[in-house]
Parts: sequence; C-alpha cells; structure tokens
Amino acid sequence: MPNNVQNLVAQVPRGDRPAGPSSAPPAAPAPAVESLPAGALKSALDFGLAAVLFVLALPVMVLTGIAVKVSSPGPAFYSQTRVGRGGRHFRILKFRTMYHRCEQASGVKWSVPGDNRITRVGRFLRATHLDELPQLVNVLRGEMSLVGPRPERPEIVPTLADVYPNYHERHRVKPGVTGLAQLRRPADVCIPGVGKKLAYDLHYIRVRGPWLDLRLIACTGLKMVGLVSPRILTRCGIPGDLAVGLLDDTQELPALSATASDV
Repeated sequence: MPNNVQNLVAQVPRGDRPAGPSSAPPAAPAPAVESLPAGALKSALDFGLAAVLFVLALPVMVLTGIAVKVSSPGPAFYSQTRVGRGGRHFRILKFRTMYHRCEQASGVKWSVPGDNRITRVGRFLRATHLDELPQLVNVLRGEMSLVGPRPERPEIVPTLADVYPNYHERHRVKPGVTGLAQLRRPADVCIPGVGKKLAYDLHYIRVRGPWLDLRLIACTGLKMVGLVSPRILTRCGIPGDLAVGLLDDTQELPALSATASDV
C-alpha cells in the first residue's frame, strides 16, 4: 500500500483509536443481505428517478463536459475503482476535476482545501457537485444507489477498517451519489473525520426508507444551488449529531445488529 495511505493512520490521536493492536487484520466485508420487498422498491425508485434526472441533466452534462475538455488537457470523464456493496469493486464515473494523471506524481491521497491538483473549472464543479452527475449512469447500471454511504477507494479501505473495526458495515448497502453523511459532514480530509461520517452512515443503514431517501435527494438539490443549511436540514427532518449518537468526540460508534438487511 502506498505510504500516503499508510500514513493516514498517523493523523488519528491515540485516544481516538479503538482498543487492541493496530496491526489486527480488518474485519471481513459485511455480507450484502437483501430484504426482497424493500430492496425491490428501492431499486425501482433508484432506476426511475435516475432515468428522469439523467434526461433532465443531459444538457448540463454536455456543457460541463465541454468546459472540462477546453479548460485543461485530458478527457472530460474520469473513472476510478471504488468499493461497493458486499466489498465488490466497481468503476465510478465523474467529470474530471483534477489535472490529468496528477496522481502519478502525488500518489493516492485525499483532496484537501487548496489542493493544487484541482483545475479552476474543477473547483466550480466540486463546489456545485456537478462533477457527480455521471454517477447517474452507475445508478442505472445497478452499481450505486441515489442515496447511501459514499464509496471509498480500495487502497484506503483497509487503513480505515484497521482504525474503525465496524467500517465494513457500511458495505451492507449500495453506495450512494448522495447520503446522510454527505449532507451533514464535510468531505473526508482526515481519519478522525471519517469516524463521524461513519456514525451517520451506520445510522442511515438502520433507519433507511423511501421517505428519508426522498428528503435527502431534495436537500441535495437545495445544496447544489446553495440553499441548504444545518437549520434547513433539521426542519426537513434530516438526522443530526444527536440522532446518530455523536454526543462527543470520544463516543464509540454504534454497531449494526447482525440482522441488518440491505435495501
């Protein structure tokens, strides 16, 4: 594993690490257990909404692709291996927001504020989340859901699972284009921040349902145009820190029951 990934563990204060040796092997990926009625409903909603959104977003996607192509050398689209439901790998699709092949020099690492690998157009796309629109294709393929935990890179997952033994529980469901953690927490830049997003992911898996998904999708639309705030999320009934168990920085993350099913 690249040193850039291994060194992420050094960012975690000793008090934030789980008990036991850090060299213990990570837990096996959680099985993708399907609840057929709920799973069929979620799959149908995902496919129907993704198809409608794809058609509506197509003109914006065409203009975005042109802007990426003319602003810097390289392809308009970017694909990357991510970990999906049951630990299976898939290729996620995005508009390219960084300079082409920049990781050949930087190695595998998270993007941080002021990252000089991001292009000028890429900064706008990331701020508005327009770079995520191609993932509607991943939803139509059945690799992702509109709502779910954010998929992580396989180079980074073992390190996170070493720090947070229940990290693989988030692989019980399909990863999402948007989600509870994505709306309530900032993008990952350090491992302690991942722990807080993990609490949101596990809470979502426990309470997920069509009504919550529709509210999360609606709030994501508001966020894309800059009309969302923590107060608006609360008024829309989107769970916050108290609901997911983040009472303080030392609280252990709640574990899923063995009967948790995937929808």
